[in-house]
Parts: sequence; structure tokens; C-alpha cells
Amino acid sequence: MNQVAVEAASSTRKFSAIKANWTAFQTLTGGRCLWPSCSVRYELYVFYNQTAIRTSPPPPPPPPPLLLPASNPLVSRTGKGVNSNVLAIAIVMSIIVAVLLFIAGYCFAKREKKSDDSALTFDGDDITTIESLQLDYRTIQAATNDYSENNQIGRGGFGEVYKGTFLNGTEVAVKRLSKSSGQGDIEFKNEVVVVAKLQHKNLVRLLGFSIEQEERILVYEYVPNKSLDCFLFDRAKQSQLDWSRRYKIIGGIARGILYLHQDSRLTVIHRDLKASNILLDADMNPKVADFGMARIFGMDQTQENTSRIVGTYGYMSPEYAMRGQFSVKSDVYSFGVLVLEIISGKKNNSFYETDSVPDLITYAWKLWSNGTALDLVDPTIVDNCQKSEVVRCIHIVPWQPGFFGQSRPKKDLLDSDQSTTSKSVLGSVDDASITELYPR
Repeated sequence: MNQVAVEAASSTRKFSAIKANWTAFQTLTGGRCLWPSCSVRYELYVFYNQTAIRTSPPPPPPPPPLLLPASNPLVSRTGKGVNSNVLAIAIVMSIIVAVLLFIAGYCFAKREKKSDDSALTFDGDDITTIESLQLDYRTIQAATNDYSENNQIGRGGFGEVYKGTFLNGTEVAVKRLSKSSGQGDIEFKNEVVVVAKLQHKNLVRLLGFSIEQEERILVYEYVPNKSLDCFLFDRAKQSQLDWSRRYKIIGGIARGILYLHQDSRLTVIHRDLKASNILLDADMNPKVADFGMARIFGMDQTQENTSRIVGTYGYMSPEYAMRGQFSVKSDVYSFGVLVLEIISGKKNNSFYETDSVPDLITYAWKLWSNGTALDLVDPTIVDNCQKSEVVRCIHIVPWQPGFFGQSRPKKDLLDSDQSTTSKSVLGSVDDASITELYPR
């Protein structure tokens, strides 16, 4: 290497080539080292035109070995430690360059392929969370019997839900997103990342997902009793939800929301809490589901504005529906509407056809103001409920509702912690003395 470098430097063409016997190592592979000032290549075969290069003179005698401490790893047993070290560095550098070029080419090709397939890219530490959850599409397809209609257990705005059974006997719920649905790559990625990081008994658990063949598949734990609305608004099934079960469901939903807002390491705003997004397991325990519209807040973030209003009208807080402002209070408002539905067995939008009240919240407010709050209770449970617990739940009614078509309230309905004057003063209810209860 030293000789060929000297010859190249003294040549008018700044070029030289030389042949040498190699005995330092048992094996040697070819390589190339590119630098701004020079290029060096070595191979086990002749890779240049020998006739175009002058015959090299005999090599000068090797320089005396460099005296270094015997323990220095650069000194070889043959006394050629320095030359061997230079060659070793050249080999290592060429390998590093080759590896970097390979990685760059691979990343570029992968990015192009993902762009062509409209697939997702995951940033930050998200990929470490979700890679272990990625499932083979054919496995999911087989588990649902190729998405048979007999296996379909639900249908939503974003696609169908199927029951599936894996080969090991695990039952799952498979959410297959429609190709023409409103939930695109962003919402799909959002739901995967959010749900994968949340673990609570009152939240539905994500088992896996698949992005293959232009399909977007989410695989959840199977919850046998479907969603809350299937019982709550079905006259034939309402009786299965006695007050003790409804009260248990209310508490479970509250614990799930508290985990999202406060107890998890992420502050998650669900933004679409409603009866159809509350699933019931075999013991009728509630599990909050469908996180496609959820948003993650930063450590010190308390509120966010958006021009893209998502969710379900009737469950949206006024400041979110009208101004695009959402926070944990937005979910609490939706939870309040849901509680009133659970108590009454009535859908919030079932009042739209009447002229007396526009919605369930206004109806509940009027009953409370008139001192007849218990008239809100579902007739199927009114004779067997704990009235003190019912009143405690109704007590979450906010200020007098202000919605579309009515004048905007003077202050933000959800930002005040002051109580308001009410005509309602309830006396003894079910042996529990409750007085001076004002809606909050």
C-alpha cells in the first residue's frame, strides 16, 4: 500500500497499480475505499489492463519495524503491524461505506413501496409498540371464515365487525374498515397507537392489526354481549338491565374515562362516547371502545381547538360543537348524556320529533327544576331501583342547557364550578335524607 501510494503521487497520471502476495491472513475479500482526494481498490483478481500499466520496479526493502510496546495490538508477529493496521482500516471503512449505501437504498425502496401501497409509517416509539401486534392477514381471514355474513356481529360508519376464532381457540372481534369509509390512514394509525398503549379493565383491549392487500383490520378481544345500546334501547331486552346492573355500568364507564383522563401515562380525549361505543362482556361489565377519533394531549395541555368536528351530535358539548374546543370536559359532558340515557332508557335524539323539549338533557333539566326528577327513570326499573343512587346520578345535570337555536349562555357552561338556584328540594328518598340538591 505504501509503495503504490508513493508511485501514484509521483506519477503524472496520479495513478498506479501493483500486484503483491498476501499471506497475513488466511482469507481476504475485495474492497474499495473512496475519499475526496483518492480512490483505492483491491481485489483477488486482476481488475485493470496490465498492458496499459508499466511494469513496476522491484519493491524497495521494507522499512525497519516500528518499535512499539509488545502489548500494542497494532504490532503483528511478523513486524508488519503498521501496514496491516492501514489495510485493516481500509477494509473496515469500505465495509462501513457498503453497509451505509445498502441501508440507504433499502430505506428508499421501502419508502417508495409504502407510498405506492398507501401504507402507514409510524414515527417515534410508536413502531416499537405496534410491531408486535401486527398479524398476518390470512390468519385473520381464516378466523372469520373469509368475513362470512354469518360471523358479522356489527356494522358501523367505518365498516363491519366480525366474530373470529383463531386456531388456538381465542375468540376475537375483527373490525374491518370499509375502503370507502371516512376513517383513513390517520384515524387507523391513531386507533392502533392509542389503544395499544392503554390497559384497563373498562377499556376494550386491542390484540392486533393488519395492513395488507389494501385492507385495514383491527383485532380486539371478543365481548359477547355486544354494545350497551343493544340492550338499553331494545324494549325486549331492557328488562335484562335492572338498576343494579345499570349502576354498575355507569361506575365502570366512569372508571374507564378516569383512566383515560388521569391515570394512564397518556391523557386521552375519546371524543365519541356514546351507548354504541360501550361494549358489555359476559358479566355485563362495560368496556369503552372505538378510539378512532381519540386525541392524545401533551403533559401540560388542557384544551385544544379544531376545525374538524367529529363525533355524534347530541353527545357533543356546546363549546366543542359550536367552537371546536375540546378537553377532558368534553368527554365528561358526553358521559353525562350517556348516564341520562342509562337511567331513562331513552335515546337523546328520541325527543327531536316532539315540540315539548328538544333533547334528553333539556327534558331532565325540566324534571329536576319541577322537583320531579324521578319521572326520568325507565318505567321497567322505577319500582326496583335505589332512588338515592338514581338521584345521585341525575345530579350530574349541568347548568340549564344552551344549544343550537337557543341564545348562547353568558358563560361557558362547563367552566363554572358554582351551583345554581333550583326549585328542587327533595326530601327523604328511600330512607336517605337528601336536601338542597342543586344541579351542577
